[in-house]
Amino acid sequence: MKVLYAIQGTGNGHLSRARDVIPALQKKGLELDILVSGIQADIQIPHPVKYQLQGLSFIFGKQGNVNLWRTYLKSNAARLQKEIKSIPIENYDLVINDFEPVSAWACKLKNKPSVSFSHQAAVLSPNSPKPDKNDLMGKFILKNYAPTTQQFGLHFRAYGEGIYTPIIRKDIRTAETKEGDHYTVYLPSYSDGRILKILSEVPDIKWEVFSKHNKVEFFGKNISIRPITNEAFVHSMVTSKGVLCGAGFETPAEALYLGKKLMVIPMKGQYEQQCNSAALKELGVPVIKSLKNKHLDKLRKWVDSEERIVVNYPDITEQIIDQLLEEAVLG
Repeated sequence: MKVLYAIQGTGNGHLSRARDVIPALQKKGLELDILVSGIQADIQIPHPVKYQLQGLSFIFGKQGNVNLWRTYLKSNAARLQKEIKSIPIENYDLVINDFEPVSAWACKLKNKPSVSFSHQAAVLSPNSPKPDKNDLMGKFILKNYAPTTQQFGLHFRAYGEGIYTPIIRKDIRTAETKEGDHYTVYLPSYSDGRILKILSEVPDIKWEVFSKHNKVEFFGKNISIRPITNEAFVHSMVTSKGVLCGAGFETPAEALYLGKKLMVIPMKGQYEQQCNSAALKELGVPVIKSLKNKHLDKLRKWVDSEERIVVNYPDITEQIIDQLLEEAVLG
């Protein structure tokens, strides 16, 4: 069977998950090609990529949001259409899609079935938690960004049929975990300046900040800022006292799996992260709306707390792949 596995390259979570999904697919004896689209990732996958495309990336801002202007400038409709037409989608028996728009629209335009294997598929399920404030535009974008014909979803809990607990990559599962005296910080939608300004107000804590905006290491009195590498980030997280991050999926899931204290700050105007915040709140994870002085008391309270959330995320990647392939072939 010839399979195309298409991965979203905006942010690092999709590619981190692919590090475990690709070997699981390769074990099945498939003829596997990999497609990656997007320009916002900081990590690579240790596998040959057949199609490396610009796709349609959301550009992170520096004030807790998506930079809509830069996103618009980077989105070239003519180039995107050319990329969609360039993929020989008809040559594949199966297309597995992790929220990747080029292959999704190539399939849609040629009436070819495609299987979503992503967190977004679970977020869209009516069984998954939603924020109190309805966001019709955000929901529309999430639903139509990378449309597929069949869905397998990943979420913080198995909220219903076709939704599974997170894939925790082997880098995390096999790491030697211990509790150090620092907190790991990953807030890519905030500027380093904003992060420094707020975290310096909690001076008795050691903060290890991983930055999307700075390629040079900076070491202050109690705050370090480092560029993102997979090895450095994993080491920081598994030896941390807690994790302060955006309300994405992979990093919060990994922090929960490791038994670390967790606090999240959802990106403004990002529907998926608002949904994730609702789910994490149900689990008991503290959520603050933004990185501002008015939320410092909540941040200090979290630092002083010893409360941790207990989860059970078994290693079921191959089991999910088996079911996906079986249902896709039978379907």
